[in-house]
Amino acid sequence: MSTLPPTDATRADARHEAGGPAPVLPDPKPDPPRRSGGFLDWVERTGNRLPDPALHFLIALVLVWVASAALSWVDFGLVDPRTGQPLRVINQLTPQALTRMLEGVVTTFTGFPPLGIVLVMALGVGVAEQSGLVGAGLRRMLDVAPRRLLTPMLVFVTILGSVGGDATLLVMAPLGGVAFFAAGRHPVAGILAAFAANNFLVAGVAPTGLDMIMQGFTQKAAQVLDPSRTVNPLCNWGFAVTASVTTTLACWLAIDRIVERRLSRIAVDGDEADLPRVEEPSARERRALVWAVVAAFALVAVIALAAAPHASPLRAADGGLLASDASLMKGLVPLLFLLAVVPGLVFGYRSGRFTSHKDVIGAMSRTMSQMGYFMVLVFFAAQFIRAFGESNLGALLALKGGLALKALALPPLVTLGGLIGLSSLINLLVASASAKWAMLASIFVPMLMTAGISPEATQLAYRIGDSATNILTPLNYQFPLVIAFCARYVRGIGIGTLISLCLPIAAAATVAFGLQLAVFWLLGIPMGLEAPYLYP
Repeated sequence: MSTLPPTDATRADARHEAGGPAPVLPDPKPDPPRRSGGFLDWVERTGNRLPDPALHFLIALVLVWVASAALSWVDFGLVDPRTGQPLRVINQLTPQALTRMLEGVVTTFTGFPPLGIVLVMALGVGVAEQSGLVGAGLRRMLDVAPRRLLTPMLVFVTILGSVGGDATLLVMAPLGGVAFFAAGRHPVAGILAAFAANNFLVAGVAPTGLDMIMQGFTQKAAQVLDPSRTVNPLCNWGFAVTASVTTTLACWLAIDRIVERRLSRIAVDGDEADLPRVEEPSARERRALVWAVVAAFALVAVIALAAAPHASPLRAADGGLLASDASLMKGLVPLLFLLAVVPGLVFGYRSGRFTSHKDVIGAMSRTMSQMGYFMVLVFFAAQFIRAFGESNLGALLALKGGLALKALALPPLVTLGGLIGLSSLINLLVASASAKWAMLASIFVPMLMTAGISPEATQLAYRIGDSATNILTPLNYQFPLVIAFCARYVRGIGIGTLISLCLPIAAAATVAFGLQLAVFWLLGIPMGLEAPYLYP
């Protein structure tokens, strides 16, 4: 294995081997003392004082109750566009409203759209990841990368593997460190490349469960003003595919030109015996990987043949294949489940990871056991969203905000830019993308609809802002994991160092995404399927 370019430490090693004094590795440069009034310190202190996101929804539910009771007597002089009647806030603290809520607690929870989507996708991804398919496939894809193209290849492969969610980071971050170290580059740069690519959630080639979750919140929020309005799950897919290239170029520029220059001052001082090594897939795993790829293509071919006839039941009534009312789109989640499970099963059995059905069930069970917190979060989120919608507070905020936006007469792109900035700031304090959108969608989607901006464009602006600062907030639950990966190479690395290294990557990506949105908007490039920029 090759090492990093010669430093004072490596030259000292060479002198020692020739009979000179024992080498002394330089101590890692500690993080500079943080001032109590610094912005990052304020973010960290404030974030640590915030309650758990699940409690956010419970507090928000209580606030909805109180606000609806206080405002139910006020005449706002607005007309509800859904009914043509005067808009009134509905008191959620009346005996009748509380009784309805009590009767519907269970069905509100079980009927929450993102719940089933996430659980089904978790089952499929669990099989693919625990069979070893995800790790082996990504390792083989990186094998073809020339050293000078290692950064863009690592970033793009991580984006391709984003359908695996957190499992992708667990594989790609350590692998990125190993690959960079083997190529004579600083391993921390490889870890950060994978970290950034896995967290810029607006980029992706294949549809993921997040697309379905976002669509569910967006559509429900849009129906506050327009009950018949539907949103295609792939409404941002065109932008996401292009953003995969944008992300790759932005990360390549920032990491190779800025981050690695800063890293040149930080010595790799990890124990040589403990440093990770590249583990190539065994011959049996390579053969299993070929079989898994064949199985995936075969399944795609079967689906394509089933959807090919114009009268196929997978199509919409008018013959459309990718319309939001097409059965193919309605069944996209179980199809993605199959596309994860079938190759995972083939790889697992061919590689020897799975020997019986009990191994497969165990893989699913282990994945589902990690979903407990998500289900707690969903329980409280579902109750809040129902009360918020029934109170008409969402419609009130949307109409008032929309009228204010109209009065400002800002260009739509400027309005969306403001939403991007706001989402980025909120993301520093609340890291969960779905949790934030569950609350923000019910306000901003109908508000911007009133101002003439489509729900699909609002969702895209939120996703851009949410992606931009994911790698900057210590509240991101992946943050301590990345520090642990980096500490295998640099013992003294801390939060301040990591944020300072991630900042150029986040800034480059934010500028790149903003420019891409402007180009798409001005040239009328479709951001996805059935996704107009303006409303109605």
